[in-house]
Amino acid sequence: MSNFTKPYKMESRLVQSFDPIIDAQCRVLILGTIPSPKSREVHMNYGNPRNRFWPVMARLFDEPIPTSNDEKITLMLRHHIALWDVLKSCDIVGARDASIANPVPNDISRVLSMAPIHTVFCTGSTAARLYKKLCESSCGLSAITLPSTSPANARWSLDELVKAYKPVKQAALSTSALVGVHRG
Repeated sequence: MSNFTKPYKMESRLVQSFDPIIDAQCRVLILGTIPSPKSREVHMNYGNPRNRFWPVMARLFDEPIPTSNDEKITLMLRHHIALWDVLKSCDIVGARDASIANPVPNDISRVLSMAPIHTVFCTGSTAARLYKKLCESSCGLSAITLPSTSPANARWSLDELVKAYKPVKQAALSTSALVGVHRG
């Protein structure tokens, strides 16, 4: 049997979410699926240096790209944006959302009770699908699906991502939910 045809099994492991980034002034909640291995290593969502989430957020608000975790938290809270994950825990292989098994949702309704959040966004179709299936009914808010900023979603340029994320800025500047934006 050659090395190319040898069967192999990739190990999955339980991964857990971080605490939410939120304060009492947040109007918007952005949800990812679950932290990637690189994010867990640096203790911050979207921690892979090739992930374009932080450059997108910086361009969206015309600010420098934050480099430290404190700068990232400050950027989000200054613009009234909370950040968390749909899942509290799951089994996953690496950072492959398609491999998620045994998903356990975060208590999103608890976070929604901490601030006047009126709009929820999910970064990527997996986060949106899991939010709809596991969280939406208890939260009472549908989510708007944004394209993933992951390096695996290379077909979207940085300029296209910034344009797609403009509803985040609109919602953060508003005291009420967005109207006329496609919800996932």
